[in-house]
Amino acid sequence: MATFRSLPNYAIFIVFLISCLSFSSTEAYDALDPNGNITIKWDIMNWTPDGYVAVVTMYNFQQYRHIQAPGWTLGWTWSKKEVIWSMVGAQTTEQGDCSKFKWNIPHCCKKDPTVVDLLPGAPYNQQIANCCKGGVLNSWVQDSGNAASSFQVSVGSAGTSNKTVRVPKNFTLKAPGPGYTCGPAKIVKSTKFVTSDQRRTTQALMTWNVTCTYSQFLSQKTPTCCVSLSSFYNETIVPCPTCTCGCQNNITQPGSCVDSGLSVNCLLHFRKLQRSWFELMISILLFIKFEPKFVFECHSRLLI
Repeated sequence: MATFRSLPNYAIFIVFLISCLSFSSTEAYDALDPNGNITIKWDIMNWTPDGYVAVVTMYNFQQYRHIQAPGWTLGWTWSKKEVIWSMVGAQTTEQGDCSKFKWNIPHCCKKDPTVVDLLPGAPYNQQIANCCKGGVLNSWVQDSGNAASSFQVSVGSAGTSNKTVRVPKNFTLKAPGPGYTCGPAKIVKSTKFVTSDQRRTTQALMTWNVTCTYSQFLSQKTPTCCVSLSSFYNETIVPCPTCTCGCQNNITQPGSCVDSGLSVNCLLHFRKLQRSWFELMISILLFIKFEPKFVFECHSRLLI
């Protein structure tokens, strides 16, 4: 208690204000499918003189959300100075600077490659199982037969054993736009494969998984909450910026935060009561079909 009283008054006010504004939803959470995710499984199938060959498979474990055309885009950052010698079933969007290679030129030399699926009808020697769908990926619940997408990648300038290889980092997934957040790669138990005759089981030399989850908040190009700092019960002194409540292409009502459907309007109001006291009111209004509905309001008195 003594420590709290020793803080400057303005510091206490700033901490309080930040805590009041920290009610935004958690990133990468989808209320319609809280347990759904896209899992990326990276299986190393064999080692090469300077790296490895891996099969990367993307599983859409969401209930209802498909990945439609133009399809998924997968990215990551290499942990060392890896290069991609070749790919089957997918390709990188850019080759990058490969000028230091004199003879064999890699498929991609970028530190942060971006990979896309091949289109249907790709040459047979460029195909593997579950590839070449143009990035379209259906949900596992609705169409499990088309809920996986795979490609093969040959990585060079990398580790050549389980002890020296390094997992990539900073995975990103667009499907096709924003909305997905990917966690770090985690080394897991090696994947096992059963032959078509069901008489033999093989397994990957090393496996790591990456889990990507969807958030409706991240998918919005504009904020879904409009904040106004103004005098007490007065929204006109410092109004909300134009269209900050998630409305897009608002032609009928330019300058309005409400376009259609559902929007949220959060207002912060200050009123000076005495020499060192201010009153803060937080109002959260829910707009449904242009009709405001009162949801939440609180008052706090602050000593500045």
